[in-house]
Amino acid sequence: LVHLLLGLFARLPLPLNHLVGRLLGHLAWWLARESRRISLINVARCFPDQPVQWQRRIARQSLMESAKTLTETPRLWRLPAGKIEALVSEVSGAEVLEAARHHPTGAIFASPHLGCWELVGLYLPRHVELTSLYRPPRYAPIDAPMRSGREHTGATLVPTDAGGVKALKKALHAGRSIGILPDQAPKGAKGVFAPFFGIPAYTMVLLNRLAAQHQALVVLCFAERLGGGRGYRLHFVRAPEAVSDPDLVTAATALNAGVEALIRRCPQQYAWSYKRFKRQPDETVRFYR
Repeated sequence: LVHLLLGLFARLPLPLNHLVGRLLGHLAWWLARESRRISLINVARCFPDQPVQWQRRIARQSLMESAKTLTETPRLWRLPAGKIEALVSEVSGAEVLEAARHHPTGAIFASPHLGCWELVGLYLPRHVELTSLYRPPRYAPIDAPMRSGREHTGATLVPTDAGGVKALKKALHAGRSIGILPDQAPKGAKGVFAPFFGIPAYTMVLLNRLAAQHQALVVLCFAERLGGGRGYRLHFVRAPEAVSDPDLVTAATALNAGVEALIRRCPQQYAWSYKRFKRQPDETVRFYR
């Protein structure tokens, strides 16, 4: 059934594909009660000054955008590289991408779960030599199509283990680029607590350590979906300089501030249903009750 749905979504033209995603997201708002609850909690806590009606609208739109991720990804995995490029109607911060291309000690592209992060990973290899970190899926049969889909425009995928980290270091040492999703809580004791929308969030420090060790240029980026299935607008922004600070809390705070600034550009396209604040400094705190 999963493979059948992936094949179906891959054949839908982008406007119809996004329409189906929007409808699925609308159903999720009413049927996926836990996703709706988590989204409402996150939006309300991150934007406390906004009216309740605004918070509910952003949370609902977020589920619709997340559903578009589900429907558009199989299509993007099968599109030729030239057609991937054609989907990008505008590039904001093209000069930042150009600087990353020529940075002598490599570049780190950090793309949060905002907009279409799959497109970012497919677009970048057309411009830089990219090694990307990825987390193998729990459903093993999806791993092969995921890898082939994400690598078909030229990227090299490495898993989130010691071997993958070693490959990232090797790429930066050679002056190449790497890609990391910076907004998921790391496992175990591999992170620090740093503010994210003013709330303590357990935050990765791998990116910060790599940036400091290799003097790499850190670029925050995301692909904004345009209405009506008209394609995408890419955004590239230099990360705050403090992301490579030797103090890891300072560095993680700078990373979160950069990610937060991107999310504020279009909060409705962020994945608010993720329990970003589940782990707290005070273990007795139950953020999601």
